[in-house]
Amino acid sequence: MTTKRSQPDACSLLDTDHKNVKKMFTAYDELASSKSARATAQKRELVQQICAELTVHTQLEEEIFYPAVREAIKETDLLDEAEVEHASAKDLIAQIQEAEDIDEMFDAKVKVLGEYIDHHVKEERNEMFPKARAAKGLDLVAMREQLMARKEELMAEVMAGA
Repeated sequence: MTTKRSQPDACSLLDTDHKNVKKMFTAYDELASSKSARATAQKRELVQQICAELTVHTQLEEEIFYPAVREAIKETDLLDEAEVEHASAKDLIAQIQEAEDIDEMFDAKVKVLGEYIDHHVKEERNEMFPKARAAKGLDLVAMREQLMARKEELMAEVMAGA
């Protein structure tokens, strides 16, 4: 188990995504108070990045990670909660992407999305990932390769649609 843990695995890949998105939310927060045209353009660009990253990330988890973990662990309530959290995040992402104006409500939606994601990440990092790593028969190192390949495909699709 120690050798598995020392190699980058599916959990470490997903957590890298979490950290990257957190940096984007932090950058957005720094711009949120500014009303300048430049800040507005930067916010729009950041939000597009955030939404693209989260859309791909949630799809990776739902297609590959969650089904494998669901098979490998007994307690699936954590996975059920994660899927409900994804649904809420997707709803907010859709609202943000449909918004025409970057105003106080837009900023509020981005802030709430960031809070949802923080909560979700904390549960994955502290509860789900340790259970996945402890599960017998779950090859998280091989899954990392599968996730990386699928992520490339999905990012290409998202960028083509942008």
